[in-house]
Amino acid sequence: MLRAAVCTGRSPVLGLLSRTLYRGGPGGARTCLSSLSPHGRAPGMQISGHDVKLVRLVSTSSTPANHEEDRLVYIGNLGKAVHGVKFFSYSTSVISLILLPMFFAKSGIGVDSLPLKIVFYSVVGFFTFITPVTLHFVTKGYVVRLYYNKEKDLYTAITYNAFLMEKRTQFSPEDVEIPGMSKMFTTFYAKKKSMLINPMLFPNPSDYQHLMGYDKPFTFHPEDVNPPTKE
Repeated sequence: MLRAAVCTGRSPVLGLLSRTLYRGGPGGARTCLSSLSPHGRAPGMQISGHDVKLVRLVSTSSTPANHEEDRLVYIGNLGKAVHGVKFFSYSTSVISLILLPMFFAKSGIGVDSLPLKIVFYSVVGFFTFITPVTLHFVTKGYVVRLYYNKEKDLYTAITYNAFLMEKRTQFSPEDVEIPGMSKMFTTFYAKKKSMLINPMLFPNPSDYQHLMGYDKPFTFHPEDVNPPTKE
C-alpha cells in the first residue's frame, strides 16, 4: 500500500514542505524522499513519526461491484402526467363533494323528501367519482419504472395504486403472459396483473426481448398445433 504524506520539520531544512512517499508501520521511522532535491536523487532522511503529516491515503485494492442491486431498464415517459392527472381528478372530486351540499343549501335548490335526497346525492356522488375510478382503472397497470436483477432473473415493476402511492410488483420472465389479442391498455400480464409499457422506451432492446421471452429458442412441433384427442 502506498501513502502520500507531507514531511515537516522544526529545522530550516525540514521546515520546507515536500511531497513524499513513505513505507512502514505506524510505530517505526519513515524514510522521507524529498521531491525538492536539486539533483532529483538526494539521500533519504530519517524522521520520527510525529514529523509526518498524513494528507491522503491511496489504496491499490479495488472494491468488488455489488451484483445484487437491481438495474433500471425502463422509465415510462408518462409517469408524472399520470400522477398529476389522477391527483387533479381526486382533488376536484373531493372539493365537489364538500361544496355541492353547501351550494344547494344556500341556493334553496333541493327536495324535501328524504328518499329523493338520497337518490339525488347518490347520482351526484356517482358522477363525481366516475372520473377518478375510470382513470385508475385505465392507468393502474402503467409501469413508471422497471428494474431487473440479473443474478436472480427477477423484474420489479413500479406502478401507482389508488392512493397515488408507488406499488412494487416483482415477477420473473416465466410469470409474463402475452395476450393473444392486442389490448389497448395491456402489453403483458405479470402474475395475472395487467402491465402497460412502451417498447420504444427501452434503452437496450435486449432487455425488452428478455422480458417478453423473445430471446428464448423457438421449437415447432405439430403436436402443439393439433394436439392429439382422447379418441
